Amino acid sequence: MTTTATNRLACIIVDDNEINRLTLEHLVDLTPELELVASLPGGLEALNFFRNGGQCGLVLLDVEMPTITGLELTKLLPKPAPAIVLVTTHRDFAVAAFELQVVDYLVKPVEFVRFSQAIAKVLALRPPAPVTPPPAPKAVEAANDLFVKVGTKTIKVNFAEVLYIEALSTYSVLVTATQKHIVYLTLKALSERLPFAHFVRVHRSYIVNVRRIEAIEDNMIKLGTHEVPVGKSYQEEFIRHLRNL
Repeated sequence: MTTTATNRLACIIVDDNEINRLTLEHLVDLTPELELVASLPGGLEALNFFRNGGQCGLVLLDVEMPTITGLELTKLLPKPAPAIVLVTTHRDFAVAAFELQVVDYLVKPVEFVRFSQAIAKVLALRPPAPVTPPPAPKAVEAANDLFVKVGTKTIKVNFAEVLYIEALSTYSVLVTATQKHIVYLTLKALSERLPFAHFVRVHRSYIVNVRRIEAIEDNMIKLGTHEVPVGKSYQEEFIRHLRNL
């Protein structure tokens, strides 16, 4: 069955009597599960609605109409046909209606309680809404702390405070806002050990903590009072990484 963007059931009214259409429009308006997408004065207009690409999940259809009766229209609707609830002043059409497998048959004047019962039958035919699986949990990122060898000691560094890492010959320098640590690892070797997805290589000599970036201008990354260049060969990957954050 066709639903709208708000997940309400799209419906149309087809009745040659304007007062009857207004009455049904009011009943639809009182029913939060429905959304009226067209109110049409006859069978030809209904056929044109569908031929022009119109879609709905429910037709509230008058039986006695000129040119094309409601019963005739039910045979001409596109397949799979929307649910049909017939609305008429006579009970004489009940047998024919149910031979056409309409969902319900309402006798005018239609009362809201009876209308609601018919709509409940229609809604019961709707396929269950697809269950959207919960998003896969993100991999738990390692803690911010990492043990690295600095001088003759192995120390624990809080990488949340590291602004960037700079290559220094065969060593690397961890730069924070207040201090620097010289690590006895090349930049390549250190990058392979980093378990943090937010540290990104932006230059052959620099890795930056993207969570500490304050601005990017003219291929220069500003991290507090420090600036780091973005190498030309690293620009595309760096931008892609920023977009995926």
